[in-house]
Amino acid sequence: MNPSDSTSLLLWHGLNFAAPAAVLALLLPLLGRLLLGRRAALLPWWGQMLAQWLMGLTVLAACFWQFGHDGQMASYAALVVGAGTLQWVLLRGWRTA
Repeated sequence: MNPSDSTSLLLWHGLNFAAPAAVLALLLPLLGRLLLGRRAALLPWWGQMLAQWLMGLTVLAACFWQFGHDGQMASYAALVVGAGTLQWVLLRGWRTA
């Protein structure tokens, strides 16, 4: 195996590892804005995406460390719970109207 193959494999695995966090980071702020309208958020939409992506990578890395490999359903469940909770906080969900 030549070094360029191992580098491309490492990049490919890294992108696949980060994909679930990236998809949630893109969808949650956009869907939140679509469904809830222009609500006073703590961060602009791009800040929400960045915060969601960083939180998602942190959760996935912690689950990878805990379980020893990625792809566990518990990891994805923790990612969804964490992303939903963060979006609730970013949109100030505790406030009514």
